[in-house]
Amino acid sequence: MIPTPPPAAAGASPGASGRVGPAPESPASSDPVAPAADSAVAAAEAELARLRAEAEAAEAQLKAAQAKAALAAAEAAAAKSRAATPQPTQPPSPATTSTPADASEAQAGGPTPAPTTSGPAGAPAGPEATQEQSPQPTIPATEEAAPESKQQQTPQPTTSQTEPGPLNQEQIQKITNGYTFDSESATLDLGALVNGDPVPSAQIRIPLGMMNRHGLVAGATGTGKTRTLQGLAEQLAAKGVPVFAADIKGDLSGVATPGEPSEKLLSRTQGIGQDWKPEASVTEYFALGGIGKGVPVRATVSGFGPLLLSKVLGLNDTQESSLGLVFHYADANGLALVDLSDLRAVLTHLTSDEGKAELKDLGGLSAATAGVILRELITFADQGADVFFGEPEFEVTDFLRTAPDGRGVISLLEVPGVIDKPALFSTFLMYLLAELFELLPEVGDPDKPKLVFFFDEAHLLFKDASKDFLAAIVQTVRLIRSKGVGVFFVTQTPKDVPSDVLAQLGSRVQHALRAFTPDDAKALKATVGTYPKSGYDLERVLQELGTGEAIVTVMSEKGAPTPVAWTRLRAPLGLMSPTPDPVIEAAVKASPLLAKYGTAIDRESAREILTAKMKAADEAAAAEEAALEKARIDAELAKQQAAIDKANAAAEKKAQQEYERLLKKTSGTTRTSSRSRAAEKSPIEQILNSKTTQTILGGVIRGMFGTGKR
Repeated sequence: MIPTPPPAAAGASPGASGRVGPAPESPASSDPVAPAADSAVAAAEAELARLRAEAEAAEAQLKAAQAKAALAAAEAAAAKSRAATPQPTQPPSPATTSTPADASEAQAGGPTPAPTTSGPAGAPAGPEATQEQSPQPTIPATEEAAPESKQQQTPQPTTSQTEPGPLNQEQIQKITNGYTFDSESATLDLGALVNGDPVPSAQIRIPLGMMNRHGLVAGATGTGKTRTLQGLAEQLAAKGVPVFAADIKGDLSGVATPGEPSEKLLSRTQGIGQDWKPEASVTEYFALGGIGKGVPVRATVSGFGPLLLSKVLGLNDTQESSLGLVFHYADANGLALVDLSDLRAVLTHLTSDEGKAELKDLGGLSAATAGVILRELITFADQGADVFFGEPEFEVTDFLRTAPDGRGVISLLEVPGVIDKPALFSTFLMYLLAELFELLPEVGDPDKPKLVFFFDEAHLLFKDASKDFLAAIVQTVRLIRSKGVGVFFVTQTPKDVPSDVLAQLGSRVQHALRAFTPDDAKALKATVGTYPKSGYDLERVLQELGTGEAIVTVMSEKGAPTPVAWTRLRAPLGLMSPTPDPVIEAAVKASPLLAKYGTAIDRESAREILTAKMKAADEAAAAEEAALEKARIDAELAKQQAAIDKANAAAEKKAQQEYERLLKKTSGTTRTSSRSRAAEKSPIEQILNSKTTQTILGGVIRGMFGTGKR
């Protein structure tokens, strides 16, 4: 932008060249006939002079920019030389030695104006006219970050360095020294210091060995957090460190495709001393629950655990502890909880008539609470979340892979398909981190991390979290460092992360913050209060940071925080837009992990066991019911038979009584008839019963059978 010369001072008239000075006499001024013609000529000459002045100023700006670019390249080369051969003391360089012109420039707060020739009217140029005709060249918007008062009071670098900024030369050197580490130590380059313009000689770095001390990347939407994450991931992978990151919007997939150069990109990278060239990283794509194009990542319900599941279901503290009892019951009874249907089967069993006794034995778990958990679980499953749980369960050690050429593999978890379930995928990331903590061995402080885990949208993890859940996160973050795993939380403001977790973070990359509301302003002040003392007015600078700029402080090799540095960050080498879908699909099909995790497995688990148990119980109950029914029928038959026998006995008894009554009634008549029949004998009976007949018959019988004595 070319500044417009200010209006002429009172009592002076503009000349043809735009200067301020006494108005020259015109020969035609005494001629009253042609005033209009003279006015038109004067206006045309004035416009011509103004355009000439602007052209000269623009040319001066161009030359200054070219000189600065050459100086930046020279400073970068000098910085590399100094880093290669450190010297205890350095003599003042010519760039910092003030010349008379530099002294006058520092006093004036800008470059000394060049003398200007007289205008077409021949008017001499005085000091005021010279200052107005040669406006000071302007620089990019980052110069606005320097307060005008500081420019006047603080000694500034000469014109051969940067334009006046918020830091003086001593502060710049202090920051440069703070980010100059042991030449034998590997580092990640974040970018160049900004002091009005970038200072390529002051490179901002993170020691690679300190990446397992965790960090925070924060900033408002659209400030460049994703590109910062991409740049860190690329450098880590290039140094042989595996990386895991969640690809929230899908644009992080460009890390697998070489970047596309542009004039704007190259101009920016050259200005910060970055030797940019397009490069792709080795990338593996994963999809949560198989919803997406990547290799499916699943977990068993048992592995997920009651604490994380309670966070996903939105249970309160009482319901969370009750769910823990349900998991305990399942473990004690050999009921494998593989998917959500298994947990539903256990809860259904405990709330049924068959499981009431077992529910009572658990203690502390009421039927009402179990019913609430069951309803939440059913709703959760109906939303499609059941696909995230099952087998084969993902082995988190598959994230710790390197390519044949030694580069680390960047594992991207695709989550656009579950973006409407933020609590689920954020908790799932915490599950993966907890699994890493449980499975990896202790390694102490390695030269480089075994894995760096980028936890995007971290505020979703801590929202509405219980005390137990937060305690588990803090413990994991605190102790996983010794397993060689670094964790970087990516969120919008530091206040999204609990203070106990922030206290464990060694590096901070803070992009711009917004303060549109009172709450935003309060959060901004709280953020500023967490930084070490610096030469910046951070409350103002944090709102003025441009896209791709950040306030940085990291943990040095000695374990101390480095100076706060306003940094223009390096550009990623990969594509800063999504990789095309056909390329991703081809990479997934070629992955060796697809055969391992691509097909879901449904083995016997709690649901099948309880189903068989309930079926056996139903069959036993049916058999028992049949036996009881048979016994009831037999009893009824016996009862009916007894009644029949009783009735028959009563009838017989009644008949006997009636018979006896009749006998009694006719007993006199019958006795007389019998006697008369007995008294009267037939003639044959009389003959046979006679004594003579009996003697004859006896002799005959003895003769026949020889029984008589001879």
